[in-house]
Amino acid sequence: MRKLLSNGTYRWLFVAQVIALIGSGLATVALGLLAYDLGGARAGAVLGTALTIKMVAYVCVSPLVGAVLDRVPRGVVMVGADLVRCGVVLLLPWVDAIWQVYLLIAVLQAASATFTPTFQSVLPDVVPDEGDYTKALAASQFAVSLENIASPVIAAALLLVLTFTDLFVGTAVGFFVSALFVTAATVPRARRSSRIRFSERFFAGLRVFAATPRLRAVLALNVVVAGSGAITLVSTVNVVRDLLDATEAQVPLLLAVSGLGSIAAAIGAPLLLRRRQDRGTLFTGTVTAWLALAGALLLPTAPSWPLAIGVWLLIGFAGGLIVVTVNRVLRASSAVADRPALFAAQFSLSHLCWLVTYPLAGWVGAWAGLTTAWALLASLVLVAGLSALRLWPAGLPEVFRHRHDGAADRAHLADAEWDGAAWVHTHRVTIDVNHARWPQPA
Repeated sequence: MRKLLSNGTYRWLFVAQVIALIGSGLATVALGLLAYDLGGARAGAVLGTALTIKMVAYVCVSPLVGAVLDRVPRGVVMVGADLVRCGVVLLLPWVDAIWQVYLLIAVLQAASATFTPTFQSVLPDVVPDEGDYTKALAASQFAVSLENIASPVIAAALLLVLTFTDLFVGTAVGFFVSALFVTAATVPRARRSSRIRFSERFFAGLRVFAATPRLRAVLALNVVVAGSGAITLVSTVNVVRDLLDATEAQVPLLLAVSGLGSIAAAIGAPLLLRRRQDRGTLFTGTVTAWLALAGALLLPTAPSWPLAIGVWLLIGFAGGLIVVTVNRVLRASSAVADRPALFAAQFSLSHLCWLVTYPLAGWVGAWAGLTTAWALLASLVLVAGLSALRLWPAGLPEVFRHRHDGAADRAHLADAEWDGAAWVHTHRVTIDVNHARWPQPA
């Protein structure tokens, strides 16, 4: 890690991410209090709608960002996103109507949907070594998990001496300082894509996903993460209050257990990936999620703190392990020019899964009970995991000999041999302008 932090650009970007995460965490707490202040008994509905707006923004905005990142400096994009978030949270204390909250939340989350995939696309260029990149991913996941634990504690401490509207000011300061750290970093520009039309660049990431076997498996693994994670994010209050007959004060404790699982995954992922390939590590996470959901199905009939802690810990570990490894797969599966579009597509598609599993856990749980909701989620996760295994079979090569029957640029075919019918050569295959579809081994 010391070597990684000696990389000045990475160091400043990592600090910027951590500060922005703390700002987002404080904003989440303050937003919940604002929703109660404006909505009273309807605060839950207000906050639920705000979270839905967040997910819709993540799904819709990210592909737009991916389509333009190769045309504008990524550092400027990240600073602009931080400054927009800074301005929005400064306006939130002044709102006096719920519709104004929804409008500002849409702008705030659109900015977040710009910052995060941009940051993710910069990392592979700033940290080109695969081992260091894995550590950078683990550090990023560690920061996200730690923020989930630390932000409520920090907010609670600040609320002892401040009002909840003051938290928005603290959040704004965080986003502004994050922008300053991004400015201090030397953020490399994205390599310009050879795709000229905006529509081609907009759908570039989705096309790479659809045409790459291991990325089709990543789509299914997104469902595994969202299906298992929805239990902890949506159902924790019901588990603590109704199943475990505990107090509200113990709700954040159980949520913290899931965060600790993610932290354990962030610490363990680099060690595990030294010994196992990406595919094996991803399916370790998948099996862990299956075990966690099997335990969750026992909770309604045999509720106990040890079982709940074990389930929440495993869900956090499974999600963290899959998220870290998926980003390695994205890096290995993309041409440099297509990385911004691919990371943006992953950000959008993964949150689309959450947009499905959130209401499935919440609405079905409220209507038919936790057992039914969790059984549906467990079935979804089981099918998704088995689909991922089928979509990414063991032994699928990354580097293999293949033919070029169609057009390809001269530089790409420099080492190719003519076999009388087509050009043939061997290299690591990624979907790009020279490989519109996944080739068959020659």
